[in-house]
Amino acid sequence: MKLFDPVSLGDLSLRNRIVMAPMTRSRAIGNVPNELMATYYKQRASAGLIVTEGIAPSPNALGYARIPGLFSDLQVRGWRLVTDAVHESGGRIVAQLMHVGRIAHRLNLPSGAEPVAPSAVKPKGQMYTDASGLKDFTAPRALESDEISLVVREYVDAARHAMDAGFDGIELHGANGYLIEQFLNPATNLRADGYAGSIDARNRFALEVAERVTQAIGAGRVGLRLSPGGTFNDMALFDETAEQYEALARDSGALGLAYLHLVAYEKVGETLHRAMKDAFKGGFIINGGLTASKAAKALNAGLTDAVAFGTSFLANPDLPHRLREDLPLNPSRPDTFYTPGENGYTDYPTANAA
Repeated sequence: MKLFDPVSLGDLSLRNRIVMAPMTRSRAIGNVPNELMATYYKQRASAGLIVTEGIAPSPNALGYARIPGLFSDLQVRGWRLVTDAVHESGGRIVAQLMHVGRIAHRLNLPSGAEPVAPSAVKPKGQMYTDASGLKDFTAPRALESDEISLVVREYVDAARHAMDAGFDGIELHGANGYLIEQFLNPATNLRADGYAGSIDARNRFALEVAERVTQAIGAGRVGLRLSPGGTFNDMALFDETAEQYEALARDSGALGLAYLHLVAYEKVGETLHRAMKDAFKGGFIINGGLTASKAAKALNAGLTDAVAFGTSFLANPDLPHRLREDLPLNPSRPDTFYTPGENGYTDYPTANAA
């Protein structure tokens, strides 16, 4: 397998194996996608697949400043600008549905919304707010047992909205310390009902969301992103990590999902990596510190079917061309990652322009 060979992940037919990883960019003023965002994604449409930045399936899911949603007609129309632009350039794009759970501050939420989580465990650290700068995270409210089905429904509704907006599919964000992973981790899931206390119980929420979404839009259009052993957003390590994630890979694979997307694959370790891939039995994407040579090595070793690039795609809208021709890459500008406007967003030059 080579980077530029086509591949199919479920119902997603990709012209190459280069994936643009999801990256929060905070350009959705009023939480609504816009023309500037359409330009940004169109510039990067030569990827085999674009996974969008995290998109909130409900007001409670927003958390950060200026992140987009998929729970209103206005947001659906905004995302249609993006998907039309990508498709006109021959690209494929899926919407990453991200409920931040406890990683939120009230100042970044609309009126009536609140941070919710499996348990009322406040994360350590701070979050930027447009209103008051850096603030400590807001303590979340624990979801009542009868509310969980409503949160699952929010994911389902957002997946349907994604189809209305023209996306080729969706990715469920079960990584990086957000709501789905908060259910997976015993340090953030202290519940006394059927969603905690064992590996299968902690996996239950993720699998319920995945199953209901596949019923709504088709399993071949749904991916799942996971970060076993990750500590981002104040997540704790726990002893049953390998057993839990292998079980989750097996049970999510049984649903027929299009792909499993593994974050920071080198930190996961090859033993668990291979165990999850074998258990999932479907399309596989890896992400984390990849170069062209590392990506080729992983593909040739059978560790993955596709490879996701993050910061290098952010700074190089023509990344596939640069990788194919072994051209130098633009350096990224981290001080503009989350600021509004074109600077550091749509103004990175292509190799031809440079």
